[in-house]
Amino acid sequence: MAKEPSIQQDNNVADYLQDLVLESADVDELLTELATFSASSLSHNGDLLCGVTLMRRKKPATVATSDPSVLALDELQYGYGDGPCLAALRAGSTFHVPDLREEHRWPRYCTAAWAEGIGSILSVPLPLEGEATAGLNLYSTRTHAFSGEDIEKAEAYAEQASKALRLAVRVAQLADDRQHLIGAMESRTTIDIAVGAIMAQNRCSQESALKILRIASSTRNIKLRDVAASIVASVAQDPKVLTHFDY
Repeated sequence: MAKEPSIQQDNNVADYLQDLVLESADVDELLTELATFSASSLSHNGDLLCGVTLMRRKKPATVATSDPSVLALDELQYGYGDGPCLAALRAGSTFHVPDLREEHRWPRYCTAAWAEGIGSILSVPLPLEGEATAGLNLYSTRTHAFSGEDIEKAEAYAEQASKALRLAVRVAQLADDRQHLIGAMESRTTIDIAVGAIMAQNRCSQESALKILRIASSTRNIKLRDVAASIVASVAQDPKVLTHFDY
């Protein structure tokens, strides 16, 4: 019975993250909302700052924050080339700094972060797919701000958040693929119509018409699709004519 509130809380988090994926206009918006929600849901007194770091091709970048000051804290770490966030990304495990004044693993960064008013840090990895990795960075102005229970909660939350993030990335990729396919289909349609027009005007074969179109593209240094579009518009006597598939 003692675990029921935790289970209920996990369900609420999962529901919220699912809604976030469905309602966000793009991945950038989702990440920003994720950082803000992370800071509020994992904080006891509203005193946590949160940032999401994405590591791609071994280069880290802060992609979302709950507060503008987080970016400066992350950039300090990237400048030194090491710190709890980068360590969490590289090792795929949680790193906790309970008191920056007593931390000896990253002395330069911890000294600089302490000067910025930070007392403790918790960095939790967000497992992704492929080459990229991500991490959730939690900053507190208080020392010893994260108890063992807080760390477990953050790790469980990160697991849920990573699922939502992976889903959002897949959805975004599918949307991009769809747009690329539509663009390719529209370009192909325009080129085919232009080839047909050239064949009719010059009484030539399809191969010859396509060759004429390519020569025009090369000579004018204009994309084949754009040359084709100008021909279609000329034949239609309407510069605004569009060629497309219904979808």
